Amino acid sequence: MGRQSRRQLGRWIRALGFGLALAAPVACSPIYRTHGYAPTDAELAAITPGVDTRETVADAVGTPSSGGVLRDSGYYYVSQRMRTYTYHEPEVVEREVVAISFDKNGVVTNIERYGLKDGNVVALSRRTTAASVENLGFLRQLLGNIGALDIGSTL
Repeated sequence: MGRQSRRQLGRWIRALGFGLALAAPVACSPIYRTHGYAPTDAELAAITPGVDTRETVADAVGTPSSGGVLRDSGYYYVSQRMRTYTYHEPEVVEREVVAISFDKNGVVTNIERYGLKDGNVVALSRRTTAASVENLGFLRQLLGNIGALDIGSTL
């Protein structure tokens, strides 16, 4: 290998090292994603409990992405911000829920804002009904009901 080739190889190695040194901080920086919408305090200040209705709330802050479980019970605006590092699982770093309650006439009764610290982890139960045919083969399932037929009840 000649002197000129070694210099070129050295330049390529230095350029590659410099490029990796620049790319390392970028690869380790977090990525933030925001989902949903929650009205700001300034937007909520335009809503007066006891005066505003569902229609005026929808005009002031928009229609919510979800409503109450019971018919006409309330509006819920949900927003969350998630942080993701390279190969780590996404982490929720900020969550806001704005709940606007209405009475039976559709007039605002209460406005509440909840944050991530106000939330509770809910354990979901994965209860399933056990199938009675799990250990039976196809033919046994097919022919198993032949003796159980009552011809008198079908006539």
